[in-house]
Amino acid sequence: MTRKQKKLLCRILSAVVLLIAALLCDRYLGERLNAVQLLCLYLPAYFAAGFDVLKRALKNILGGQIFDENFLMALATIGALAIGFLPEGEPELAEAVLVMIFYQIGELFQSIAVGKSRRSIAALMDIRPDTARVLRDGAEFEVSPDTVAVGELISVRPGERIPLDGTVTEGCSDLNTVALTGEALPRTVKVGDAAISGATNLFGALVIRVEKLYRDSTVARILALVENAAAKKAKTEKFITRFARYYTPFVVISALLVALLPPLFSGTFAASFPMWLARALTFLVISCPCALVISVPLSFFGGIGGASRHGILIKGSMHLEQLAKARTVVFDKTGTLTKGTFTVTGICPVSGTAEDLLLLAAAAEQRSNHPIARALLAAANAPLPKVKEIRELAGRGVMAQVNGQEIAVGNGALMHDVGAAHAASQESGTLVHVAQNGTYLGYIAIADTLKPTARDAILALRDTGVANTVMLTGDRAAAAHAVARELGITSWHADLLPTDKVAKIEHLLAASHRGTVAFAGDGINDAPVLSRADVGIAMGALGSDAAIEAADVVLMDDDPQKIATAIKAARRTLRIVRQNIVLTLGVKVSVLLCSALGLLGTWQMPIAIFADVGVLVLAILNAMRTLKAARICN
Repeated sequence: MTRKQKKLLCRILSAVVLLIAALLCDRYLGERLNAVQLLCLYLPAYFAAGFDVLKRALKNILGGQIFDENFLMALATIGALAIGFLPEGEPELAEAVLVMIFYQIGELFQSIAVGKSRRSIAALMDIRPDTARVLRDGAEFEVSPDTVAVGELISVRPGERIPLDGTVTEGCSDLNTVALTGEALPRTVKVGDAAISGATNLFGALVIRVEKLYRDSTVARILALVENAAAKKAKTEKFITRFARYYTPFVVISALLVALLPPLFSGTFAASFPMWLARALTFLVISCPCALVISVPLSFFGGIGGASRHGILIKGSMHLEQLAKARTVVFDKTGTLTKGTFTVTGICPVSGTAEDLLLLAAAAEQRSNHPIARALLAAANAPLPKVKEIRELAGRGVMAQVNGQEIAVGNGALMHDVGAAHAASQESGTLVHVAQNGTYLGYIAIADTLKPTARDAILALRDTGVANTVMLTGDRAAAAHAVARELGITSWHADLLPTDKVAKIEHLLAASHRGTVAFAGDGINDAPVLSRADVGIAMGALGSDAAIEAADVVLMDDDPQKIATAIKAARRTLRIVRQNIVLTLGVKVSVLLCSALGLLGTWQMPIAIFADVGVLVLAILNAMRTLKAARICN
């Protein structure tokens, strides 16, 4: 419990003690005291409980912000204290103090709930290291991470967090990435491997060459993402905010009419006014919208915090709400459903030898970072011919000058562009065609392997009610069909360029009358599609700038099963939000009607307190269930 919460708890307990003392004095001395003396008896308890509420109400009034819950609480309780001074008016001094005490109890519960939610995200914030140990002139210096330049060497000892993204130059160790990915299994790194900021070095000393400035590092981008998440409000949350803005003045005016109109038309204003004033004050207490205003944003905030424990970062409640409505999930194939690690499975030359065909293809692709290029280079494993004037053609392949010859390496569309006629092949996997000066030389078959959890991911989505799963890929139809058949994907589209993928998403969005369309991709070459879908989900986004920028939801590892987990978390959060809305409005409307009809009798103020603060506490406790990350999958 924080210092502020302890202080509030002490004030509540003090108010309770003072109220008990006032009630005892009232019981034994009440008949001897006049109205002013009775008021003075209860004022210490009232101010102990409600001084800060009165202070905030006055400050807001002076600042031009009149209609809020502080104003409602102050107006209702001051009216209850004053009603005993009216002719025939029944004093409600204890009730006024109780309203303030229970309101403060609600504030305490709210503070505890928000604190728990912030701590769940603060666990993620702990990935930010305070210092970096940089190696300069043979010595170690502890400096702020944002002062380290690209290319400098940093030392990371066992048990320390890696402060900046880089490449391991010395040492070997296991990295704990649970704060980033939600996965407890450590990742082994050695010389030449990437080391991601925010991960914890477990046992071996490492020397890392910095590849990115702190402001561009993985840890900085993740922290910025989480800190900005609250700014993107869901439609439900925006509605509640607008609702409270107009609802509060409506309530005050309605209470005023309840207090004045019936006595005016009754013909006995002086006799009936205290009764209707008491009902108006009850109306004010019941009508306070704080249960909605507090519990709805808290539910969304808790949902985002709970999902973060699974390595799922949702950029705001508006995206969480969209994710909960997902009925169609579209996948990129390579790197999302498959591992994205290709190997050469066959070489089919039309002329020349298989070795020459592979060497030409590897030479043309040697400057590319594409997984297919890496597979060709790994398979060649020999000195490559001289190459110059390499041109990458998006969605088609590469053109290069190899030993003075124009070499084209890519898909069938590129072969058509260069006039190299080739026969269709039904071989599974990706086919890399090779042409020289417009003459077709043959193709190389490259296969990708499915992720172990890919099939379970599709089954998990069906269990959540996502009936339509679609795969979009730039790969050949034969390879796409094989993957879709093995995973049980509803439909697939192959041989797509990046612009074609956007067009397919546009078509799915137009056809989706109920629910939203989510797209899951690796975030590097799928940024346009991630941005266009209702919900863009970046897979395996560690170190991927494009993913964090373009996506609405970022999965910090490459497990496609996390998509179903994210949807379940979003739906559970929305379900709790709706429960709070129904609970709050249902209780308040019922009690308001009973109060207006005079059915509550002498119990109207205690019941009004329950309808306001009691419902607030229940709504907050219900909202806190969104923090239970372990129950997301239930």
